[in-house]
Amino acid sequence: MHTIVRRTARGRPRLLVALGAALAVLLSGCAADDGPAEQAGAAPRPGGTLSFATDVEPACIDPAVSPLDVTALIDRNIFDSLVNLTPDGVIHPWLAQSWDISPDGLTYTFRLRSGVRFHDGATLDAAAVKASLDHVVDPKTKSQGAAGLMAAYKGSAAPDPTTVRITLSRPYAPFLQVLSTAYLGIQSPRSLTNPAAPCARPVGSGPFRFEKWTKKQSISLRRNPDYAWAPPTAAHDGPAHLDGLSIRFITENAVRVGALTSGQVDVIGSLPAANVRTVKRDGSLQLLRADAPGGVYSVFLNSGRGPFADERVRIAFQRSVDVEGLIKAIYFGQYHRAWGALSPNGVGYNRAVEGSWPRDPALANRLLDEAGWTGRDSDGVRTRNGTRLSLRWPVLTAKIREQRDILGEGIQAQARQVGIEIDRVGQDTGTYSKDVYAGNMDIWDTSNVRAEPDVLRTLFGSGQTLAKGGLNVFKLADRQIDTWLEQAVTTTDPAIRAARYGEIQKYLVEHALTLPMYVPTYLIGAEKKVHGVTFEAAAYPLFYDAWLGK
Repeated sequence: MHTIVRRTARGRPRLLVALGAALAVLLSGCAADDGPAEQAGAAPRPGGTLSFATDVEPACIDPAVSPLDVTALIDRNIFDSLVNLTPDGVIHPWLAQSWDISPDGLTYTFRLRSGVRFHDGATLDAAAVKASLDHVVDPKTKSQGAAGLMAAYKGSAAPDPTTVRITLSRPYAPFLQVLSTAYLGIQSPRSLTNPAAPCARPVGSGPFRFEKWTKKQSISLRRNPDYAWAPPTAAHDGPAHLDGLSIRFITENAVRVGALTSGQVDVIGSLPAANVRTVKRDGSLQLLRADAPGGVYSVFLNSGRGPFADERVRIAFQRSVDVEGLIKAIYFGQYHRAWGALSPNGVGYNRAVEGSWPRDPALANRLLDEAGWTGRDSDGVRTRNGTRLSLRWPVLTAKIREQRDILGEGIQAQARQVGIEIDRVGQDTGTYSKDVYAGNMDIWDTSNVRAEPDVLRTLFGSGQTLAKGGLNVFKLADRQIDTWLEQAVTTTDPAIRAARYGEIQKYLVEHALTLPMYVPTYLIGAEKKVHGVTFEAAAYPLFYDAWLGK
């Protein structure tokens, strides 16, 4: 978290109200791991198109709609935000050159910088910002993430072209962080008049313009030659060094790595941990990495139906899995085992959860016996009154990444050892979406990268169901969790915020509502001719300062 301040593009920050005072450094794990130092004294070379391959293709690149990490990665090149959050937790000006916050924390007044134009020629003004924010919360947008971040948004007004006044329904300490994300990037008001346009042809004011999307192949972006409003934290001002970006979608890990080693692409994201050694040994390649803040990759348990409605069964499942062993075996030491719902690389992490739930098959068996699952069928699956202890875990086949399929199989095998059957069902997008929205599953898995511990509200707050733009898939409605979440976002005391988020993490583990697995780590393999790639606070790579050497 950060201290909420008033900032100007050229002035020092002045404290207004400590709604989000500093708790800790947001992100310390962004680094070039084994890559070369920048060419001594070399100036960035303009020109060239950088080809970047990633493993997942979004269905929509309207940042207000899609909650996928890859959407933020792509859209950060196209869209600017009102403010900029750096990995050290500080909020800086961007499209807003300064701001004030009312004493009650309910009104944010932003003064916009002049001269900013969207890619379609429209001028950035207060009305454009209002239209963009209203688009996020409009039910017709069908936001799957951004609307949840804006749950406290009451409305905005444009008293003059350069002033935006945003009103909240309640104090919300993370609001500036929310506005800094790519999901709240400001869109051209003209593009929003066509409901289908933002998903397929987004229009922002960023350093790159959307050019073309060839489905299942690539997205092409071209340099915005008029760009002159980078955040003050960037390494340069003016247009991007690169002529363009080619973002290719290569789902197969081996094919993506092969494209890098053979020189077909310049950079690959989601480098498999098993291939890190290959990159390090290749003299023409470099490794970049960033440990992400926010919600770790976790397995969520549906406490609202079936066997998992019994806490004893949830704990038995939790204690049947050797998380440490699986993570070490599958990720070769490149990913760290998670103990709680929050990443230790972000603020609000509770170290008390570490070591609090080791694998314990004996305890798991005892709890299952107590819950009445005492029988065994011919397959070794536990039964109760003739019913098998079988759990349903649908999987979206097209979006599997980071070897989560192998990890899921490991979880499945270890749970089977105590008599729990897990039915992992591979599905297409349409079938999977229906099951997720209906909550027709016992297990669901995801990670949610965000440089703010309020990500716990997105995942577990009762008001954050899918229908309301959140990710509370199982519609958990726990009064204690809701109370802690409300206290955390409305208090002006950073110590109270940290304590409440810490209590939530402990509670989730104690009641086995989630099975944290690993801390998301963004691994990048790149040719050594690639320079200037950095990471934003949420650990996505940034290409504005990137350039191609010889």
